[in-house]
Amino acid sequence: MPVAPTPVRGTGRWAVLWARCATIFRLGIKELWSLWRDPMMLVLIVYTTTLAVYSAGKAQPETLNHVPIAIVDEDVSTLSQRIATAFFAPQFVGPDLIAPQDVDPGLDAGRYTLVLHIPPNFQRDVLAGKVPRVQLNMDATRMMQAFTSNGAVQQIVQLEVAEFVQRYRSVPAPAIDLAVRARFNPALTPAWFGSVMELINIVTMLSIILTGAALIREREHGTIEHLLVMPLTPFEIMMAKIWANGLAVLIGVTFALLVMVQQVLKVPIAGSLPLFLAAAACYLFAAASIGIFLGTLARSMPQFGLLVILSIIPLLMLSGGVSPRESMPQLVQNIMLAAPTTYFVRLAQAILYRGAGFDVIWRDLLAMTGVGACFFTVALLRFRRAVTQTQV
Repeated sequence: MPVAPTPVRGTGRWAVLWARCATIFRLGIKELWSLWRDPMMLVLIVYTTTLAVYSAGKAQPETLNHVPIAIVDEDVSTLSQRIATAFFAPQFVGPDLIAPQDVDPGLDAGRYTLVLHIPPNFQRDVLAGKVPRVQLNMDATRMMQAFTSNGAVQQIVQLEVAEFVQRYRSVPAPAIDLAVRARFNPALTPAWFGSVMELINIVTMLSIILTGAALIREREHGTIEHLLVMPLTPFEIMMAKIWANGLAVLIGVTFALLVMVQQVLKVPIAGSLPLFLAAAACYLFAAASIGIFLGTLARSMPQFGLLVILSIIPLLMLSGGVSPRESMPQLVQNIMLAAPTTYFVRLAQAILYRGAGFDVIWRDLLAMTGVGACFFTVALLRFRRAVTQTQV
């Protein structure tokens, strides 16, 4: 429904400013109602703030977790049984004792990721001082499980053989005493990193998608023409879309942080939630501006979806949200300094992981605001041009 501009009461700049703020507020309410009537956007918000966060916290692709393993034991000795009992949950599933002819069918069917083949006379050869050959078959299509478990299986087998030969379990005295202090994640729990990083990435994804989709929805429903015939400026229309969709993102992120992360996944948050939300609100202007810019380029929702894929994937993968920026080439690091996502990921990690305060993040916050202002200006110019072309 079209929204009439608020009449100016009084004179002076303050009265004009108040009227423009009231108009932006009323336009934002209209945007919230439009979002409420869009079931697909609501499903997207609910999914990303619940199941996506939970899946990112529970999925552990880089850790040894529930790896299906089978053993071909042709020796059936004390040593081979000792090796078989060394593979226990939750790192491994099984092990299943199978025949040699069942190795290839088991790997082909995907029932096992690892198959350990212990040859005949294995224990006798070990006690005789020989070097028997043990074969480890891996399904390398399950890359993370196969690569991670390869070294673990070798270490388990060598340790069990060494302890069997020595007749007792012993821990060799280290040459030095290395005191390890795992800061911010003492137990090295993968869920602590996965869920929080997914939450940080959700801010970027939802901000771009919701604002751009709102503009496309206005064009497809024909309501953009109703707004253009009113005495409204492109700045007011754009600001209304940003604050309305940004509010929806902040509400979803707050729910995910308080309920899914802290209550369901039991991940402790070290920093200040209000400080994180304030930084996210500043970042929303930049991310929403990117969404509006893409919305002015696309003429339909499918085109907008393609542009979102081309923009979101580099922003998420190269900003430090998936892997550390220090591991990337220097050229990529320098290019990503022009993206506000880089600064937001860095300050969000500092707040949520390390409990950093404003005195630590103010530089990243200032840089993010500056880069975001540039994106906002470019998006506003592009939006004005698109509005002018529509009026013509």
